[in-house]
Amino acid sequence: MSAPTSFKLNTGASIPAIGLGTWQAKPGEVREAVKYALQNGYKHIDAALCYGNEDEVGAGITDAGVDRADIFLTSKLWCTYHDRVEECLDITLKSLRTDYVDLYLVHWPIRTVPNGTHPLFPTKPDGSRNIDWDWDQAETWRQMEAVMASGKARAIGVSNVSEILLEKLSKTWKVVPAANQVELHPYNPQHALKKYCDGKGILLEAYSPLGSTNSPLHADPVLQQIATKHNVSVATVLISWNVNRGVATLPKSVTPSRIADNLKVITLDADDMAALDGLAAQGKQARVVSPPWGTDFGFVDWYGPGNRDAPADARLLAGKA
Repeated sequence: MSAPTSFKLNTGASIPAIGLGTWQAKPGEVREAVKYALQNGYKHIDAALCYGNEDEVGAGITDAGVDRADIFLTSKLWCTYHDRVEECLDITLKSLRTDYVDLYLVHWPIRTVPNGTHPLFPTKPDGSRNIDWDWDQAETWRQMEAVMASGKARAIGVSNVSEILLEKLSKTWKVVPAANQVELHPYNPQHALKKYCDGKGILLEAYSPLGSTNSPLHADPVLQQIATKHNVSVATVLISWNVNRGVATLPKSVTPSRIADNLKVITLDADDMAALDGLAAQGKQARVVSPPWGTDFGFVDWYGPGNRDAPADARLLAGKA
């Protein structure tokens, strides 16, 4: 059986299994990367207002000359706009040169308050982020449901959201999130979250599926052994592991050869999957993305396994082991 090339969202729409990530892609580079990807087999682009390059992404889409209907386009609501969801989406739509996105995600389940210090990361005098801890994410989601009803977003979802926060949101949602985009790789497999989301009909999407630059994943002997077994790169194994477990996967690159290689997905057998599924439990649990938000967002491993490295003033929804 071959690996899936797409998945179904709970809206009935199809989402390509592999998408081009655009985080940390520099202006100029990202335009060419998007153009190349769309002209060489990609049908899924993952963007965000916070990445600061949506104008370039939009230009790359135009340059590619691909029919808009043939592209699955995702963007994300930034934290400073939780009280103005449609305004944020309208900025994105203008940048991307389209009148709708296929999927619109809440980038982080936390609101920051603009105060003139920085347009995206407003800070307090002590340098910490200017967070509105009293803001109710149910209100953010109500506005997300409204932009979906307007047709500007064909589907809506979340990102960086744990079971704890999803369960809380479920008490008031009218539309079940179509997707939850989180960091996923064998060192951060999030098995419990996967099971929870599967039960709710929420598709998991993987960001940072290759780890980070110089990630220890690429030197892991188990990953190298499986790559040798299949005569593929470790990157192909990492991408294939997520796709084989039913996760839409978003590798990022601006290098044409790597962009092309990242579309390659192989079928991993049960032994391969079991070996990869078990890596984190062998003392290798690690995240590569954990910004200083001052909370664990309900993840038990945000500040290391069991949140053991959590600062004393962190707001821990999942507690500390």
